[in-house]
Amino acid sequence: MKNIILFASGSGSNAQRIMNHFKNNPGAGVAAVFTNNAMAGVIEKAQAYHVPAVVFTRDDLNSGRVLEQVREFNPHLIVLAGFLWKFPSDIIAAYPEKIVNIHPALLPKYGGKGMYGINVHRAVHENKEAESGITIHYVNANYDEGNIIFQQAVAVDDCATPEEVAARVLELEHRYFSEVIEKLLKEDF
Repeated sequence: MKNIILFASGSGSNAQRIMNHFKNNPGAGVAAVFTNNAMAGVIEKAQAYHVPAVVFTRDDLNSGRVLEQVREFNPHLIVLAGFLWKFPSDIIAAYPEKIVNIHPALLPKYGGKGMYGINVHRAVHENKEAESGITIHYVNANYDEGNIIFQQAVAVDDCATPEEVAARVLELEHRYFSEVIEKLLKEDF
């Protein structure tokens, strides 16, 4: 069984899709959800799938305690599904090319510190981009600079608001993220 660990900070819509995708998969499954937000909706979603939720603080993350907890779940892949903090170097070093993130834009555009959620979609909308999309990439020491695994674009030139851009991009996230994760796990890396 190949274990997936999810990191999320918010409502967990992507995490829910991933847990649902793998719930009956004999070869892979979500072993745990880690969150830095004790009030995050992702905790309730994890409980609904009988997946343990681990809540941690910034001190836990920076002291190495989270790395110790991650190791207990023996992950084959760590997936950042709406996790907003910079990922710590000790976990990146322990799991090179085994940590992936989804970004709600076509990197390298609209990436970097502070570029998440509605901030990204507002920038796309204000710059009158004809398209936006998703980028699934490996995590390295810098925000949104890891090697790109997958991208998918969607037209947004007719969107009247950043929220409309966000809705179109979220549809792509929900459609492709689980499939890309499954493909990575099958590649026996």
